[in-house]
Amino acid sequence: MDSGDYNMEEKRVRGSSPFELHLVHLDLKGAPPKVSYLAEIFPLFHVLGANGILLEYEDMFPYSGELKPIQANDAYSPSEIKEILNLAKLHELEVIPLVQTFGHMEFVLKHKEFCHLREVAMFPNTVNPHCEESLRLVSTMIEQVVALHDNLRWFHIGCDEVYYLGEGEESKQWLQQEENTIEKLCLAHMKAVANCVVSAHPTVKPVVWDDMLRGMSEETLQASEIPQLAELMIWDYTPDFDVKSTATLIEKYQKCGFPKLWFASAFKGATGVNQCLTLTGHHLRNHEQWLKVAESSPSGIIRGIALTGWQRYDHFSVLCELLPVGIPSLAICLQTLKNGGYSEKVKDDVEKFLGISNLEIDTFMSSVSGTFPGSEILSLVTQIAFYLKPSVDELLENRYITGWFSPYHRKRKKIHPIMIHHFQPDALRLLTKWAAVNQDLQTAMEKVFYLSATEEWMEENVQPSLQRLQGTVDDLDRAIQACLGTV
Repeated sequence: MDSGDYNMEEKRVRGSSPFELHLVHLDLKGAPPKVSYLAEIFPLFHVLGANGILLEYEDMFPYSGELKPIQANDAYSPSEIKEILNLAKLHELEVIPLVQTFGHMEFVLKHKEFCHLREVAMFPNTVNPHCEESLRLVSTMIEQVVALHDNLRWFHIGCDEVYYLGEGEESKQWLQQEENTIEKLCLAHMKAVANCVVSAHPTVKPVVWDDMLRGMSEETLQASEIPQLAELMIWDYTPDFDVKSTATLIEKYQKCGFPKLWFASAFKGATGVNQCLTLTGHHLRNHEQWLKVAESSPSGIIRGIALTGWQRYDHFSVLCELLPVGIPSLAICLQTLKNGGYSEKVKDDVEKFLGISNLEIDTFMSSVSGTFPGSEILSLVTQIAFYLKPSVDELLENRYITGWFSPYHRKRKKIHPIMIHHFQPDALRLLTKWAAVNQDLQTAMEKVFYLSATEEWMEENVQPSLQRLQGTVDDLDRAIQACLGTV
């Protein structure tokens, strides 16, 4: 579908969303897309109902000077950042950068240049809030990111899941004073970071994840002055979260003085640390819950919603669902929001947008093809997730292999010649088939991702089964040669 078709279709499906902004979250800490792929996928984001991007740079930003060690080998160049921002503007997608400044700082604190700024010496996740150098570090990171962005309205400073806060040696000493608490420590750092943004850029509003504030009293939050400095983003990625509890939380935040709030849902990356396929129904129900929350919220308080698409649970974990694999879920979720609810019409429209026939919502599709950018990756990943390991397991559990070509036989290159024809043809056919799928996927992935991401995904999800199969075929060849007396 070309951009003209997208525009015509968009007018037809525009519905009644309670949200002013629909942000698609791009989590660049794993399998960051090439700019060429973003050029293909941004028009689709737009027509599906997105009007913004929450861009979590992590180590893909081209940090410079003393921050240069932070950037990944595949980090975007400054000119590529500009190209991404121009593409976003072209497709009416407002960019909000996200830079972690408190927790989830592994991408910074793992480096020897910055490891002395850890809250707990052993753990690279949380920065030490007592150290002035910590604030200078995150302030410099923010400044470098802002410098490459024009006309920013918001800047997300992270601050979720600040694990082990208060457990560092300086924190333990500080907490010994009666009036000091972990809550005060947390709020003081958030306020300091938010002030860095606001003082240098008065027109830019900081956004903060809300989870560290949920258990705090109204009085504590009011006294912190955070409500005057930042907007909160309330997140919940589960399909059955309690709407009334969330409404109560919103009421508390409003009483504390937060004039505007954001919601955060998930379209992928929230159902398993090593998940390969996206269960659309799970994420659809999450968005339906958020629509209920929006319906019960005071008028004018909701700024927008970020549809998160996590690529790793943290900097050191394995990859979860690749972006192209999550596109059908993203499409269903965005269209559900745009139309104020899910219907068969939403499903029909998404099938047309993506070129997918008979999209399954509540089960994984065992085979799928589409015409959207990256759809070949979805098709091949689905094949691998459903059939690679089971087919190899089935072959290797064949009684001719377990009975006449066991590990004992393989080690000694022993095989009864009569038994060879009972499994060698099947093993060779299977190896040929999966080697071809592997090559096709590698080719498809290299169009979208950098080599490091392709290699990582293959090593985690393809190579274990393929190597078992290849090893069996190789051992059989050696046993046959021994049988023939050639070795």
